Amino acid sequence: MIKSDIIIIGAGPVGLFAIFEAGLMQLKCHLIDAIPQPGGQLAEIYPKKPIYDIPGYPSVLAGELVDNLMEQAAPFKPGFTLGERAETIDKQADGSFIVTTSEGTQHHAPVVMIAGGLGSFEPRKPKIDNLADFEKKGIDYMVKDPEALLGKKIVISGGGDSALDWAIYFAEKNDQPVGLIHRSESFRAHKDSVAKAHALAKAGKLALYTHAEVVGLGGEEQLESIEIKQKGTDNKTIAVDRWLPLFGLSPKLGPIANWGLEIEKNAIKVDNTLDYQTNIPGIFAIGDVNTYPGKLKLILCGFHEATLAVQTAYKIVHPNKRFTMKYTTVQGVNGFE
Repeated sequence: MIKSDIIIIGAGPVGLFAIFEAGLMQLKCHLIDAIPQPGGQLAEIYPKKPIYDIPGYPSVLAGELVDNLMEQAAPFKPGFTLGERAETIDKQADGSFIVTTSEGTQHHAPVVMIAGGLGSFEPRKPKIDNLADFEKKGIDYMVKDPEALLGKKIVISGGGDSALDWAIYFAEKNDQPVGLIHRSESFRAHKDSVAKAHALAKAGKLALYTHAEVVGLGGEEQLESIEIKQKGTDNKTIAVDRWLPLFGLSPKLGPIANWGLEIEKNAIKVDNTLDYQTNIPGIFAIGDVNTYPGKLKLILCGFHEATLAVQTAYKIVHPNKRFTMKYTTVQGVNGFE
């Protein structure tokens, strides 16, 4: 059982900033996210996309913002359960909560903050009849442990930043060429990444298939081969150990819809007059996952919501203590030992 003061469901920018605000009040946080690294959409979908509405930054890359938020949170020693989806929330007799993940990992805290962005992100899957037969048996929709894949025959499908970044990573580190399959010649990734991928292809480290897609899968217990359909040529079958269809993630409420929370238009209703608490005392919703009159789905609004939510969280965690909020310019940032 992992214990903390606050369980934060969602390790996107709002969840990461909540660590800092909670830490200023000496509250310890543990974060849960289905994505295998912190940062949410910013890290998984568009790490190289510039963001223009973060105060003090005329422009900042999404990935750089995540790095800065992690650095800001670091003094408060947050815990992370990544690559696991929060499945259930069970309220205990004393008013605290146990959150259990898809892998059975249990977390216990008096406060839960849902910072799940647009909800639980699920991979966009290609339409292949026997796809489910090879999921986690040679097909992965996320890269959780890149080192474990080195030395294997890897093929990646996709044309966005995530697909290009991983194709480049494995092409540079693997001892054999890595395949990259895309339906078009135009990639939706950063220009530098596209140029690097073409350079690796010329060097023989990346097998590039454009105007192509995977249409068939072969193997017994594990995936052994994929069939590629490419414009202007006959279908070809190649041997693989891992196929990574990286077509991005689709936001859905997922298990959140079963937690007894009041839902409106696919978002969690909260009380915005005070602290962004839900209809269940002790559970808050901050960031894009919540809704209230006048709601704006902006990162900076989520930062504001997190700041107010931790004020009430402190009163729940320490009902008999009084906390006097001081400016960080006066009290500084005192991390945990």
